[in-house]
Amino acid sequence: MAQQFVQAKIKGDKVVLFIKPTCSYCITAREVLLKYKFKPGHLEFVDISARQDMNSMQDYFLELTGARTVPRVFIGEECVGGGSDVAELHKSGKLEGMLQSIGVLQ
Repeated sequence: MAQQFVQAKIKGDKVVLFIKPTCSYCITAREVLLKYKFKPGHLEFVDISARQDMNSMQDYFLELTGARTVPRVFIGEECVGGGSDVAELHKSGKLEGMLQSIGVLQ
């Protein structure tokens, strides 16, 4: 069930963050992404902290992305990592290009 939930969220024309609201890296990733103007419905924050299948979801992240930790940030169908990875992509100027390439910016 966790796998299907994750797969249903990840789409080629969307940015999805799987987060826990109290996690500082999740807050960082969210703040970085909110600097960009997204088309409505193309940026989604999925709080996994209250889900009963949270552990199996994190196991699936490990299988899918090589890490169990949150945030797991997907730009389109590609996982770009976590909070510090997103901040680094933003600083280097690469993040905007990645967002433009999947057509999520206004």
